[in-house]
Formats: sequence, structure tokens, C-alpha cells
Amino acid sequence: MLKEIAILVVLTMMPVLELRFSIPVGILGGTINLPFGHSISGMGMSWPFVFAICVVANFIIGIIIYFFLDKIVHLFLRFRWFARFYHKILERAQKKIQKSVDKYGEIGVALFIGVPLPGSGVYTGALGAYAIGLSMKKFIIADLIGVVIAGIIVTIMTVGVHLL
Repeated sequence: MLKEIAILVVLTMMPVLELRFSIPVGILGGTINLPFGHSISGMGMSWPFVFAICVVANFIIGIIIYFFLDKIVHLFLRFRWFARFYHKILERAQKKIQKSVDKYGEIGVALFIGVPLPGSGVYTGALGAYAIGLSMKKFIIADLIGVVIAGIIVTIMTVGVHLL
């Protein structure tokens, strides 16, 4: 059981995949075909257990990302290659999240994190929130709300597909 939990946590903490991938892997049984001829075996675990593990892991990684952005990025900005890369990604994240925040406030960050669309999620949400100057406290609340929304959406979709 610890091995399965560790796998779910690692999958959830992977950029781009996050809980949008780990929840289906945890809930579905059998083989799940991936692009480029790869596959992964589903774990067939209960959805409440998988939901809880993946939501908590995704929530924690959001806080870690925001914390490291605030504390460590300044050290790396001394390197020109990192500064160029960082500012390019920061600008893209800021553009994506700014509209939501202007319209809905911190709930916009939560919606950005929660709606499972390409380019959204905890990593981009943390970067965007940091870029627009959202406080750590407000980000933690938005992170929690957004991750729960994403977890509910993905779990409902996965359980619905599983029942078919």
C-alpha cells in the first residue's frame, strides 16, 4: 500500500501531469495506454482514497513551488540564461492568470488551478500568483480551493468513465 501511495504522490507532483493524471491511474484498473506507445498499469484503488492522497499532494506542491519562487529565484536570477528563461515563463504565466484575477480576485487563481485545461494547474498557478504579487496566505487559500475543484472534476470524470 505504501508503494502505491508513493507512486500517486510522485505522479501528482510531476509538472503537467499533476492530479489530472494520478487520479485516473489510481482509480482505474488494467492497462492505460499513453501516447507514443507507452502504457501504465492502473491501480484499481477506491476513489475516496485516491482523491485524498492526490489532492493533498497537489496542494502541498503548490505551497512548495510558491515558497521556492519567493525565496530562491532571486539567487538564480544572477545567471543571464536563467533570467531570460525565467522571465519568459513568468510573462506567459502572468498573462494567463491576470485576466482571471482581474475578474474574480483570488478566486480567479483558484479557478485557474482548478479547471483542468492545458497550461493550467498548480505549477502555473503558483508562478502566476507570484508574478502578480499575490500574498502567500491568499495563494494558499486559492491553491486549496483550486486543487479540490480539480480533484472533484477529474474524479467524477474518471469514475464516470470507469462505470461505463
